[in-house]
Amino acid sequence: MDFEVISKIINIEPIARGLSVRARSRLIRFYGEGRWRKLKGEATIRLRNGQIRRAELHWYEAHGIGKREMKRKRNLD
Repeated sequence: MDFEVISKIINIEPIARGLSVRARSRLIRFYGEGRWRKLKGEATIRLRNGQIRRAELHWYEAHGIGKREMKRKRNLD
């Protein structure tokens, strides 16, 4: 990741779940079988250059496996 999450993630919303997750087969191959969901939320992050920004984040999550492949989609400030 090119950033570090430094606050609690808020306004969490599901984007896709179950068979609607397009990357599902890849997630199962890399991380294992689970009830995969794609989620989005907002958090304060610290970039590699030390800059602190508010951003929208997207990630995949499954029970017992946790958050995987978090990415920054856009800055909110």
